[in-house]
Amino acid sequence: MSTPVVLAVGAHPDDVEFLMAGTLLMLRRAGCETHVLNVASGSCGGRSHPAGALRAIRRREARAAAAVLGARWHPCLADDLEVLYDLRLLRRLAAVVREVRPGILLTHSPSDYMEDHVNACRLAVSAAFARGLPNFRTVPPRRAADGDVVVYHAMPAGLRDPLRGRVIPGLFVNTAPVHPRKREALARHRSQQDWLAHSQKMSSTVRAMEDLSREVGRMSRRFRHAEGWRRRLHLGFGAAGADPLRGLLGEDCLASRAAERALERGL
Repeated sequence: MSTPVVLAVGAHPDDVEFLMAGTLLMLRRAGCETHVLNVASGSCGGRSHPAGALRAIRRREARAAAAVLGARWHPCLADDLEVLYDLRLLRRLAAVVREVRPGILLTHSPSDYMEDHVNACRLAVSAAFARGLPNFRTVPPRRAADGDVVVYHAMPAGLRDPLRGRVIPGLFVNTAPVHPRKREALARHRSQQDWLAHSQKMSSTVRAMEDLSREVGRMSRRFRHAEGWRRRLHLGFGAAGADPLRGLLGEDCLASRAAERALERGL
């Protein structure tokens, strides 16, 4: 039986660690091969360095964080605020998807406060959709890849969409067993402490992450720390009903019956 492969696609260095790393670590504990890709370089994430220096700093931090997670790190594809839904980026990201051949793709919410997050999500979804299309050309060239992939969307920042609407997870993953390592990975992004305090009024990125994971844990009514996910419609990606997070994580992955009922009612 082949080893399950997981690819986490975030917009910026530290997005995976903030929103997805607990699930990535739990999947690695379950025997999965894990990969991390940040679409953007982090070139605008600071006040004290020019863009070139910031790219280098954040590249080092991202690689260090991936090492803590035990995940293979893939190079970024664009600068901050240049994560646009365009053919150039899609061809490059699709090449990575074909090379990695994930069975699980973790990425941002389709609706979030920042366009880089939204566009990284759109690019990841389209790259996964294009994985098996022989006539879609990637850069660098990669042969079309067979196999199903299930796409899961992380929670948006603040658990709300850009119009302040509350977003409820369909799945809760227990991240308490790996929380110290998730915290350690996020702490590798040292350059962001001052920047996010200035730009987004975060006193600490680690503290903000912990507040979020505790809030999602409270929503689950079971876990102390959790990450929330919504599973994308299967059409174009694989078999109906496929839900490998639940299959791989067992009791550490809890489905929200209320969220599923709301989906059926069209809410």
